[in-house]
Amino acid sequence: MARPRQLLFVMDPLARLDLAGDTTLAWIVEARARGHEAWWCGPEHLGCEADDAVARAWRVEAADLADGARAEGGAGRAQPLGCWDAVFMRKDPPIGLEYLTATMLLERARGKTLLVNDPRGLREINEKLAILQFPELTPRTIVTRDMARLRSFLAEQEGVIVVKPLDGAGGSGVFVACDGDPNLSSIFEQVTGFGARWAMAQRYLPEVRAGDKRIILLDGAPVGAVLRVPADHEARANLHVGGKPQATELDAAELNICAVIGPWLRSLGQVFVGIDVIGGKLTEINVTSPTGIRQIAALGGPRLEVAFLDWVERAISALGR
Repeated sequence: MARPRQLLFVMDPLARLDLAGDTTLAWIVEARARGHEAWWCGPEHLGCEADDAVARAWRVEAADLADGARAEGGAGRAQPLGCWDAVFMRKDPPIGLEYLTATMLLERARGKTLLVNDPRGLREINEKLAILQFPELTPRTIVTRDMARLRSFLAEQEGVIVVKPLDGAGGSGVFVACDGDPNLSSIFEQVTGFGARWAMAQRYLPEVRAGDKRIILLDGAPVGAVLRVPADHEARANLHVGGKPQATELDAAELNICAVIGPWLRSLGQVFVGIDVIGGKLTEINVTSPTGIRQIAALGGPRLEVAFLDWVERAISALGR
């Protein structure tokens, strides 16, 4: 067993997290079971002193994991990020100025601690736009603010498309737009903010009724997957809006997707990634705080937090810490 380590998780407050389903909490539970110390802070607790990135953080205790109701009690501990053996950026979207600034502060700790996922890659990879790097793997996709272009794209795609804002997450703001829908103008207005922000539109994949597959990649290689089946009368398969998890395996098309994008993710330091695949087509690349490992384990699959912490311990040792 690796010697005890100091691990810092930059994340949403513990009280907001689903104790039974949250991936970060699964990591923390596994880390503590191995004798490591787990600490948490939010992006707002990061800062810089001269050339040192610093954080004010709170140690995660057993009681925090029993009820998830941790409050920021006391002053916490303020110290340079390099005092921790690894720092994990796990703040949920949306990605705004606060998030981007946090990655820039984390950048100041490069070479002083293990950073997962790499902050440079987090800034470079927009979870919606990243799929444009691999058009041969994706459904037909456009990005536009132009509502007239959305209408013409709808006609090109046989009268049904999926539209979503670039800064959404967890299915927020996702619509299936159909020709003849009297709400069509309102949908396009909402998703583009009346033309003020970009939206993504994709060809609708009817295979989604059979499920949207979340595939977890660790250091560029697939290690597990869960099929998320949408509820009746719901277009989205996200679990928190009623999607039902089912056990699944990877087919040849999905393994090929992983083989193509894995080296690219690894080159950008994206260690823990969740990709979404529908009908053999890549629809999103999730690098900020992908979930799914609790569902995979509950359905009889591997406990991926074990493989992840194994990787972390090896990576820390490789840094000579």
